Amino acid sequence: MKTIVVCSGGLDSVTLAYKVAREHSLHSLISFDYGQRHKKELDYAARAASDLGVKHHVVDLTSVGALLGGSSLTSDDIDVPDGHYAEETMRITVVPNRNAIMFAVAFGAAAAAGADAVAAAVHGGDHFIYPDCRPDFITSFQTMQNHALEGVRDVTLYTPFVNVSKADIALEAGRLAVPIDRTWSCYKGHETHCGRCGTCVERREALELARVPDPTVYEDREYWKQARAAHMARTLGAEAEAESPPSGD
Repeated sequence: MKTIVVCSGGLDSVTLAYKVAREHSLHSLISFDYGQRHKKELDYAARAASDLGVKHHVVDLTSVGALLGGSSLTSDDIDVPDGHYAEETMRITVVPNRNAIMFAVAFGAAAAAGADAVAAAVHGGDHFIYPDCRPDFITSFQTMQNHALEGVRDVTLYTPFVNVSKADIALEAGRLAVPIDRTWSCYKGHETHCGRCGTCVERREALELARVPDPTVYEDREYWKQARAAHMARTLGAEAEAESPPSGD
């Protein structure tokens, strides 16, 4: 299955690229510059392509990204929040329709290149915050593309992580010997990973749970423990409140 991988340069998509290279036929990596503040992730996608010996295409969507304001990833006046990835505060990182736009471009590129699939690293941990990472979206997008490319090319949206956790992806990264420190996750885009934003916390938590060594340099390497504990406490508190019977008069 000749496959183009949508690669941000993050742990998930780079792991997926290594998986496709091992188990299928990796055609190329495609990345998108949509004006994200952590644009340096594209350098890591380029490194992955070089390491895997395939072409890397960067699509300039900065003019499109300028229309997708209201997200901390594309608006300089909105701070990227610290905390656990599954907190409500992380909704400010949603870029409207981002995956739908990127996948549509990738499918066009795949059809033109004679590829059989577009691979994307959406995963189970994305479902709470990002609607365009959920299984229903993946199924619907595939149906749309079947109509869009009818009679042109059959292209499959390959999403092997869509129902698994970030820790499962970290395990896969370990199995495939992915160079963890040659991937970029941090939404803040500093010189090193901040260790405090949702994606840094998720990354640290997943690698720790999977017991995969993490040589990445973080500004705050241990903050993930605090963020995870606070999230679990809030979750347990909400569950207890939901299960408690209403008080009588």
